[in-house]
Amino acid sequence: MNLSEIDLNDLDFSNVHAWPLAARVVLVALIAVVVLFLGYWFDIKDQLLTLEQAERKETELKSEFERKAAKAANLAAYEQQLEEMKQSFGTMLRQLPNKTEVADLLVDVSQTGLASGLEFELFKPQAEIPKEFYAELPISIKVKGRFHEFGAFVSGVAALPRIVTVHDIAIQRASDKEETNNDLVMELTAKTYRYLDEEEEAGQ
Repeated sequence: MNLSEIDLNDLDFSNVHAWPLAARVVLVALIAVVVLFLGYWFDIKDQLLTLEQAERKETELKSEFERKAAKAANLAAYEQQLEEMKQSFGTMLRQLPNKTEVADLLVDVSQTGLASGLEFELFKPQAEIPKEFYAELPISIKVKGRFHEFGAFVSGVAALPRIVTVHDIAIQRASDKEETNNDLVMELTAKTYRYLDEEEEAGQ
């Protein structure tokens, strides 16, 4: 007997065992489909979602592990680089004068200008500006001379063993009453630096 020969009105749902075989097979198949759907909806779906989240977490952890492994592999190089930076910083720090050396450094700057053939019209150290671990000492300078003498002065300052930087350079012709042999006037701010001792740094 096939399904086309079955009349649904003849089926007695209280006596399923008396149904034709084809009808019983269809009923069992429908029940199986319903059970599978309910199982998926109430159980497997959540498990699939949990699995997807676990796979995503696994990918993230794997990427994090690879990053940390790369860092661990380069740890020796990082430590060597850090040591080199510390040594470089120490070398630069030693180029900053202490309190007793600032006066000598100011003399060195002025002597460099005189040796370059310049005539000083102004050499005025300003008030110190405290920073994190050092102090900045600006010096207002005004000199008269020729262009190549200015270049020699700036080069000489840059060659000093201590750190001196040059800022706000302005060059103009000397005024008529001062003009001699086509002299120029250069104004600038030279900045030197000294490191703060422990007491001064603590005060900061």
